[in-house]
Amino acid sequence: MKLIISLLLVTISISSSAQQRFAQMEQAITDGIYPKVHSVLVFQNGKTIYERYFNGYRRDSLHDTRSSFKSITSLLVGIAIDKGLIKNVDQKVCAFFPQDTAFNSDPLKRQMTIRNVLEMRTGLDCEEWNNTHDCESEMENASDWVKFSLALPMKNAPGAVWAYTSCASMILSGIIEKASGMSVMRFAKDHLFSELDITNYKWTIDPSGHGMTAGSFYIRPEDMLKVGEMVLNRGEFRGKQIVSREWIRESTRAEILIPEGSFVKTSRSTAAMPQPAYYGYQWYNEVIKTQTGSYTMVFASGNGGQYIIIIKQLQLVVVFTQGNFGSRVAKQAFDILAKFILPSK
Repeated sequence: MKLIISLLLVTISISSSAQQRFAQMEQAITDGIYPKVHSVLVFQNGKTIYERYFNGYRRDSLHDTRSSFKSITSLLVGIAIDKGLIKNVDQKVCAFFPQDTAFNSDPLKRQMTIRNVLEMRTGLDCEEWNNTHDCESEMENASDWVKFSLALPMKNAPGAVWAYTSCASMILSGIIEKASGMSVMRFAKDHLFSELDITNYKWTIDPSGHGMTAGSFYIRPEDMLKVGEMVLNRGEFRGKQIVSREWIRESTRAEILIPEGSFVKTSRSTAAMPQPAYYGYQWYNEVIKTQTGSYTMVFASGNGGQYIIIIKQLQLVVVFTQGNFGSRVAKQAFDILAKFILPSK
């Protein structure tokens, strides 16, 4: 089927070499070399220098962020800490759910901290990264996704093993609600989205009224770019501090090695050399190394190819949205980044 492209004119002047690379990227996408790309947006030095939509998607199209929304959830936790609603990341999870009997079943569970949840080291018997024990599908059939997540059995001591699970991020939804006394939807609107002038979005909400904080949140790519801009500027957005600098530094300082994890390697890029990936507080780090330079990426990642990539060295934010769900092909974004967006010399 012929690709349909929605073009947005960009009036910001950019170098002729960058224009040429962007034109080559666009051609490669329209030719199907990079399939199912829905949008590519590039922000650098305070300006959006490239913005294109493909395959019938438009600027006002809401896109499912999938797990890249976990990184936004991390920002919400940081805001709650900044406001004194949560003491710190070492506060025990059980302190927020004193009536929940889930913590009576296993003494290990009572040791779980917010840090453990943010770092995907809960100890819960769930693991989605290698698809060995996906608890999310079962969670979606439950009436209360927070209660379901809290009730999961333990497999390891909290803090001992990295095991990626969306149920961890769902626990953060419950913590934010308990700490703030309002729904996570209202908290996000009042303290993050309104500050970023983000008004057009759609939550997925469980039957009990809990907002999904692990994914399935629909937003415009342009607004994903605003989130990246704020993180690039250490929590500041257009003159106002939205999240503390301390939280941005702490949450994106990824030090947990993801076993055999490299987004560049999975992309099979011929333009970048694979480096190990690390995990922080629901944010990823990986160095993208090309023949012309090495750059540390901080990024949010969602199934299908939803990325917010921040490279502070270059004052650069890149957003990709795609439709490559459940496929390795989603990682093609990192090949596109290396070939067409990073400096060529």
